Amino acid sequence: MAGQGHVLKTLINSLDNDRLHHAYLFTGTRGVGKTTIARILARCLNCEEGVTSEPCGKCSACREIDEGRFIDLIEVDAASRTKVEDTRELLDNVQYTPTRGRYKVYLIDEVHMLSGHSFNALLKTLEEPPPHVKFLLATTDPQKLPITVLSRCLQFNLKNISPERLVEHIKHILQEEKIPYEEPALWQLGRAAQGSVRDCLTLLDQAIGYCEGNITDAEVRAFLGTIDQGVIHELIDALIAQDAATVLGIIESAADHAPDFSAVLSDLQSYLHRMAIAQAVPEGIDNAQGDRDKVLAHASQLPAETVQLYYQVALKGREDMPFAIDARSGLEMALLRMIAFAPVGAGLNAPAAGSGGESVKKKSLLSERPAAPAAQEQEPVAKNNAPSPKVTETPVAVRQGSRKPAPPEPAVDKAPVPLEPEPAGKQAAKPVAEPVPVPDDALPAEKVSLKAFRPVHWIEVFSQLPLDGITRNIAANCLVGEVKGSQIALVLDAGQMSVFNEEQQRRINAALDSYFGEEVQLTIAPGPIDAETPAAWRMRMDNERLQAAIETFRNDETVKAIVDTFSGAIQPDSIEPTSPRQYTDKRMK
Repeated sequence: MAGQGHVLKTLINSLDNDRLHHAYLFTGTRGVGKTTIARILARCLNCEEGVTSEPCGKCSACREIDEGRFIDLIEVDAASRTKVEDTRELLDNVQYTPTRGRYKVYLIDEVHMLSGHSFNALLKTLEEPPPHVKFLLATTDPQKLPITVLSRCLQFNLKNISPERLVEHIKHILQEEKIPYEEPALWQLGRAAQGSVRDCLTLLDQAIGYCEGNITDAEVRAFLGTIDQGVIHELIDALIAQDAATVLGIIESAADHAPDFSAVLSDLQSYLHRMAIAQAVPEGIDNAQGDRDKVLAHASQLPAETVQLYYQVALKGREDMPFAIDARSGLEMALLRMIAFAPVGAGLNAPAAGSGGESVKKKSLLSERPAAPAAQEQEPVAKNNAPSPKVTETPVAVRQGSRKPAPPEPAVDKAPVPLEPEPAGKQAAKPVAEPVPVPDDALPAEKVSLKAFRPVHWIEVFSQLPLDGITRNIAANCLVGEVKGSQIALVLDAGQMSVFNEEQQRRINAALDSYFGEEVQLTIAPGPIDAETPAAWRMRMDNERLQAAIETFRNDETVKAIVDTFSGAIQPDSIEPTSPRQYTDKRMK
């Protein structure tokens, strides 16, 4: 038996300790070994050497059971014998002792297909079974069995077999048969079987015939209708670049081989799943397909939230595939949806061109989008005396994700904008919104030279580094441990080590080179975090800004009047500052 160790262990212990039950129920999906294990159990019960978990396989009873001609093993297909008359006829001979074997074994396959009256007839025998009778029942749908039958059986649920275990099983078979093979081809067969050993063996027989005795990856892909894993890699590269033209070109080229486009989307979803694992637990990625390094490289080029978005779109695309015009258009729409819904700058983690750290210019559907409106300078004061309605003076929050542009940023920290001369006798109106107080530790804008750089300058320097995504998150969770000339040692929070690799260090090093304008020798190692990291500083600043906005909102006279008039209540969790402050690190928002 391939797999099913949890079932085998129980049966072996029962046989070896002579603790036998009169009825066994084996459940599970098609092809996992329900009937096979029942026949093996029949051999264990009737082997001429005695009841044993290791039947000899040589005695007449073992051989006849293998050949399907043992007189005391009665096999019944319940799907074709559902009538109560059939069941009664079958059970009429239960009272008689076995002809040759030790036990008379009734193996009833697909037992859930029996009628209600048939179950009643079977139940009478299950309640008071003769000592020489054993019932072995198998079904793919145990929910359809009456509870009275289930309660009188020992139930064993056979699970689906993993692709790894199936590959191991068919590899053993091919080695015994001395048939040459390529291991990637076996993985194709293992995944296509979807947990069924029988389906896997059937596909293996097809592969042996199709490949003329030499199983190759290319030929297995041809008869399964799957595509080369390199196509998935190319699609991921195009998604990272947000290049719709390349995506459609790859699908066009793949179409020449008449692939199963639904399977292509499934393979892409599987690859995105591996990328998500690589971002969370890099050591959890296997190298079964020989592309572990590729998966890790792709995982470092996309933010984790974008990978999750792509996975969700692929999942929804597979669900919608039956309703698409055809499978190819369903695949294309899923891929175009990934590009259309991707956050602006989703591919900015891609390798930079040149030493300046500028992102590689990509063709994409997003390339024509207008840039998000930058924070505006403070507007000149109004030229008339009509005051604005007070309700607009309250810093009402604009939820993240709203398509409305953010209100103008208060220019608390900025140089004052020259105002036009006011006519005599007129006074300037108040600004639209009351500014939120700026914390005392707001970041200065001046650069720090490498010669003057010290650990206390790290938050200030970090805020100006050209980093994005996972790489920026790693740097944000670092502290400067030591600075010696051009050598900088960063200490990384141990909780972030699962997503850290040499590529991340290279990018941070390049960003520091660009910032200081000279070469830096960087090392990053895990260690204790005993001071405020940029990530912790950002959280503190955001919280202080939020609390200031909430306090301003609570104290607004208009808000107070509304609350008093309508017996209302303020929900603090619905309030957000009107816009990011100058000191906020916008790249980390």
